[in-house]
Amino acid sequence: MKQNRDFYTTRQYLGDYNLNYNVHQMPLYNTIASNHQHPGNHRKRLYLHIDMDCFYAQIEQQCYNLYGIPVIIGGWRKENGIARGIVATSSYEARRLGIKTGMSAYEAVQICPYIVPLQVHYEKYKAISRDINTILNSFVDEIEAYSMDEYFFDVSFLLKRDRGEILDFGTRLKNEIYRKTKLTSSVGIAYSKTYSKLASNLRKPNGLTVILNTKEAAQLLYPLSLNEVWGIGRIRFKKLKNEGVDTISDAIKRGPEIFQKIFGFYFGKMLFEAVCGKDCAKVMNRTDHVPREITYMHTFSNWTIEMVRLRGEITKAVQQLCYRMRGSDRKAEKYGGYIRIQDITWKGISFIFATKGLTNLNNYVLQACLEVAEPLLTQFIQEGHKIRGIGLHTIEMNTNNQLELFFREDEKLARMYFAMDKINNRFGLDTIIQASMNYAVEGKTHFLERNT
Repeated sequence: MKQNRDFYTTRQYLGDYNLNYNVHQMPLYNTIASNHQHPGNHRKRLYLHIDMDCFYAQIEQQCYNLYGIPVIIGGWRKENGIARGIVATSSYEARRLGIKTGMSAYEAVQICPYIVPLQVHYEKYKAISRDINTILNSFVDEIEAYSMDEYFFDVSFLLKRDRGEILDFGTRLKNEIYRKTKLTSSVGIAYSKTYSKLASNLRKPNGLTVILNTKEAAQLLYPLSLNEVWGIGRIRFKKLKNEGVDTISDAIKRGPEIFQKIFGFYFGKMLFEAVCGKDCAKVMNRTDHVPREITYMHTFSNWTIEMVRLRGEITKAVQQLCYRMRGSDRKAEKYGGYIRIQDITWKGISFIFATKGLTNLNNYVLQACLEVAEPLLTQFIQEGHKIRGIGLHTIEMNTNNQLELFFREDEKLARMYFAMDKINNRFGLDTIIQASMNYAVEGKTHFLERNT
């Protein structure tokens, strides 16, 4: 029977998992993970990072001739004119007004009453992203498609060229993308992967920055705040700032010891090297990126007190969570949830639930989730609250091959879900769904889902 299960879980049988479906991605940029590094290899390299300028918003401005107009993606207006949704991204015109990702559409409209809110259209963005991938493949062999609108290359073949030739390569790349898509992009070329990403952000939009040595890095990058370095994050930045380390320059002056004191000997050393542009990061394939956590969050456009619709929403959340776990070859035993409440004084509550063992099969996760979530939902509704959103996330995922002593997934159930995956991977992820999902909350939707 085990041999049969292995057959049903092979990539050849299942096809490609679409792990970006309906996902506004906030992926993990992790040059500080050991498996993202060239082991024991510190030879000189040159990296290129290309970032499409406000990708979603730029596409919609092109589609609807909204050039020069502030646009937010992820929002809409109800019939009474009130803005709903969360800002997934915004045009540069909106950003200059102070509108930021994660802000509610309602807040954005308070800042700019004439802003244009548009819904996210992932299929459109993915189609254009595929076109960009095709263009990039004509320039280099290995591409790290980090997200739909960000890419890394190893361009070490340019190391022996002069600055003019390196600039020409970046310019030709940007021009070819614009010629075929009419979309602008920003490029950073630098001697570390971390610095190439920082460089691409220096002259946005439509920028090109080349940093070939520490003298140029000292001039352009060292003054930057550490919270701009991916891998630092808000909490780590706060810890460093409390120690008087605010910029890249501060970090280099203080040395690795302060990082090791805060974050531990090995991790602190790797983090310091990334900040200093000394990381030996690899350009990785998409399959090399395994999320530490898989998260789903849906904020409803129409608040509800109907339990049948809330069960449908939880079923939908579980289906997407488990599908992504299977696609990442991961399982979890412990999960977290969030119930968002429509209330002026209280926004919601988090809860934790667990399955009987490691699993990525919908039935086990759904049953365990409903046992905890349904009493909470019933209580909130009885107290007069309206439910505004549902969120789920994994806790401590493990690989599929970890042995379980006291729990074993039902083989027939596993085969059923993997067969569903094969069909959905080939014909679209809504081809086969669980029936209760048809009773999910009606109305427009907003996804801010994360793979981190």
